[in-house]
Amino acid sequence: MSSETAKAALISAAKEARVRAHAPFSKFKVGAALETAAGEIVTGCNIENASYGLTLCAERVAIFKAVSEGQRKFTALAVAVDTDELTPPCGACRQIIWEFCGDIPVTMANLAGRTETMQMSDLLPKAFDGRFLSDS
Repeated sequence: MSSETAKAALISAAKEARVRAHAPFSKFKVGAALETAAGEIVTGCNIENASYGLTLCAERVAIFKAVSEGQRKFTALAVAVDTDELTPPCGACRQIIWEFCGDIPVTMANLAGRTETMQMSDLLPKAFDGRFLSDS
């Protein structure tokens, strides 16, 4: 599968996941699709809570779902929203994406067909991760 075909499939899966979002408070539905090194796609949607602080973003749902199923290597992520301006992952998601996925490409997409792909290192420059915690 070509990289453009794979990206299109990832965006399509993110858009489908967005439909399942539980966003009764903000009405801001987000879908995410994560590609594993084996070529599988794992999806997630945002799931809100009345306290907002307990809300989980679509990107973290997809990553945690994949990790809980034994996946550990990821190659790309797509995030889909219904906004004119493309919406990047929030700060908490950027940290989780970096720690679990590394410097992968992240494609932001809207329902009108606009897309932009950025490397995680551009979305989260000077990232903090486990290498700062080692004793050596």
